[in-house]
Amino acid sequence: MASIEAAGLHENEPHGNDLAHRLNWLRAGVLGANDGIVSVAAIVVGVAGATSQTGPILAAGAAGLVGGAVSMALGEYVSVSSQSDSQKALITKEKRELEEDPHAELAELAAIYEGKGLSPATARTVAEELTAHDVLAAHLSAELNIDENDIVNPWHAAFASAVAFVAGAVLPLLAILLPPVPLRVPVTFLAVLLALGLTGAVGAWIGGGSRTRAALRVVVGGALALAATFGIGSLLGSTGIV
Repeated sequence: MASIEAAGLHENEPHGNDLAHRLNWLRAGVLGANDGIVSVAAIVVGVAGATSQTGPILAAGAAGLVGGAVSMALGEYVSVSSQSDSQKALITKEKRELEEDPHAELAELAAIYEGKGLSPATARTVAEELTAHDVLAAHLSAELNIDENDIVNPWHAAFASAVAFVAGAVLPLLAILLPPVPLRVPVTFLAVLLALGLTGAVGAWIGGGSRTRAALRVVVGGALALAATFGIGSLLGSTGIV
């Protein structure tokens, strides 16, 4: 097999379905971790604003962790299942069309490549050679940008999302419980904002975006969420409602 360099491709650029894989896991992983960090941190900081007792903070944080993980996994499963069902339906439809009228499908494939700038003769030759190699793969790639062997798996996505959420949620839970009571909220703020900056930068690095902008976005958003929930918790605690 020819190397990447021999093929004229750049090693640091995504090709084929590699980008789709990376973005899918990036979405389920980094976003899941960010959600876990922010949502559980907001919960425990809000409760800590109302009371200094460890029991209510632990109960609220644990409930937020479990409920959030289940919610993330379920949402990811439903979303990816819909995408998977759609892809499978398109593949089945394409198989049927190839069986019923292969000549029309060959002409359609040639027309696609002609529309991309190839001459009619060259487009026809490309279509014929791709058809001889793997007719279904050729049509799925050209018409639908789908790889039959690369259908998204909803279980994988759901599991990754849940694990990432839990991994992110553990941080604020530990940060609020381990330090002495007077330092709980400041330590949690600091730990959460640092973690958000790191996950934002890592996500941007994987996706090829600006690490500074990505980190800044999530840090500002997280800080606003923490400030809002702590303020509400403090208000409720000072008024004696809780």
